[in-house]
Amino acid sequence: MPELPEVETIRNQLAPRVRGRTIVEAEVFDPLWCAPRSPEDVERDLRGERIVALGRRGKYLVMELEDERFLVMHLRMTGNFLWVAKPDDEPGRAHLRVRLVLDDGNRLLFVDQRRFGTGVVVDGREELDAYLGERVGPEPLDDTFTPEVLARAARGRKAPVKAFLLDQRRVAGVGNIYADEALFRARIHPLRPAGRLRRNEIERLHTGIVEALQAGIARQGASIDNYRDADGARGSMQDEFLIHLREGEPCVRCGRPVAKMVAAGRGTYVCRHCQPAPRARRVARP
Repeated sequence: MPELPEVETIRNQLAPRVRGRTIVEAEVFDPLWCAPRSPEDVERDLRGERIVALGRRGKYLVMELEDERFLVMHLRMTGNFLWVAKPDDEPGRAHLRVRLVLDDGNRLLFVDQRRFGTGVVVDGREELDAYLGERVGPEPLDDTFTPEVLARAARGRKAPVKAFLLDQRRVAGVGNIYADEALFRARIHPLRPAGRLRRNEIERLHTGIVEALQAGIARQGASIDNYRDADGARGSMQDEFLIHLREGEPCVRCGRPVAKMVAAGRGTYVCRHCQPAPRARRVARP
């Protein structure tokens, strides 16, 4: 699933290209993309709108239109948002869900093999804030995301720290890949209860989250399965993983083999030496 670095890569590529352009044609081919609204309603909302900016919140792409109208898109598992210069360059219709034609002739295509991606038109910044506020927490690359903010979010949480990081309401944009990378950088085992992390561990985790995400953006994201950037190219972060997908390979820190386990229902990669497992709590005898 595209995570914050992959979505930010797409935003970085598309923002200067679409700013100030007008959507002259909008075609929604898959009703699931905009359900429960009809494709015809959404097409009407988008047609003729000028694009003011392209932003991001967590894993959401947010296209700001005139009159404070917003198109909020989530790529989910297999979605890609592609920039195509000519009709002949478009991929086949099999996985094409949405086509936006701009006034300069270029096209934006939402392509999604598994059809989990979504698009929602939101009217007004207040409604946008409410929509995102229910779904995403602090933005980890924002200056306001501090160790104190992370500590408050983790306080009292009994869930494993891996599950905590995957909860978008706690930290926006972190998914399975970058949770593994952040925890390894912080030397924290994925099954440690989030609420029991010590102050120095919270600080290390904060640094690990930021560094892992920044590394992903610098390498245009990770292309493990379906992800491609806006030009259809693969990212290279998968070639730079410190821990993720490296089962059986030597740990880059200590040389011991990387192990795979399940945490928060997800395949999780860990160095058992560098990331010590939590000790079992003793149960008082009656």
